[in-house]
Amino acid sequence: MYYVVDSEKTFEQAAADLDAAVKARQFGVLHVHDLGATLRSKGIDFAEQCKVFEVCNPGQAARVLSADMSMNMALPCRISVYTEKGKTRIGMIRPEPMLGLLSGDPALAAIAREVEVATRGMIDAAAG
Repeated sequence: MYYVVDSEKTFEQAAADLDAAVKARQFGVLHVHDLGATLRSKGIDFAEQCKVFEVCNPGQAARVLSADMSMNMALPCRISVYTEKGKTRIGMIRPEPMLGLLSGDPALAAIAREVEVATRGMIDAAAG
């Protein structure tokens, strides 16, 4: 259900490289949630780092929504760069099984497969 890759890069470098990898594959970064900073700003003692990138390819999103408007709740895709016990990791919930749980539409399955190939490529490029 998850696709997670460890990286030898620093958290900051992996986050910067993910941003570049997303844009190189004709997706856009809609927003980046810095969960670690948010938690710390609320007075919570949180030692790890975590940035969640909301990424989207407008053409693919339009295809998904045209097939089933309720899928808007599953968009955009989210890719996280985070630290865990001293390791930098990059991962996501895989689009194909996630949309498969939400819909049995074969057209959506095909789109999810295409998006998963692209997002795995982003993660692999950023981690490498």
